[in-house]
Amino acid sequence: MKELFPRKQVMGFAFSLILTAIALAVYFLDLSFSIGMTILLVTAFIQAGLQLVVFMHAGETGDRGPIYTNIYFALAIALITVFGTLLCMVWGFV
Repeated sequence: MKELFPRKQVMGFAFSLILTAIALAVYFLDLSFSIGMTILLVTAFIQAGLQLVVFMHAGETGDRGPIYTNIYFALAIALITVFGTLLCMVWGFV
């Protein structure tokens, strides 16, 4: 019966709840903007990685390499888009 219990998913869910509570604490503790955004960004990226690995089973198949390559490529494109937009629209570089 022990092998039928989804221990990995339950632990992932509990860790997701802890990360959500940490992110919610940023609001209730009234932290400064820079500290609050740092905590929110770190918890968001950890939770996104947790969701990919635990609940979407990203690394459980035989073709794990191409899946992670696509994830890294998508992350790079997202970061280029976000920082390119900030560079042009907010920071004034053209």
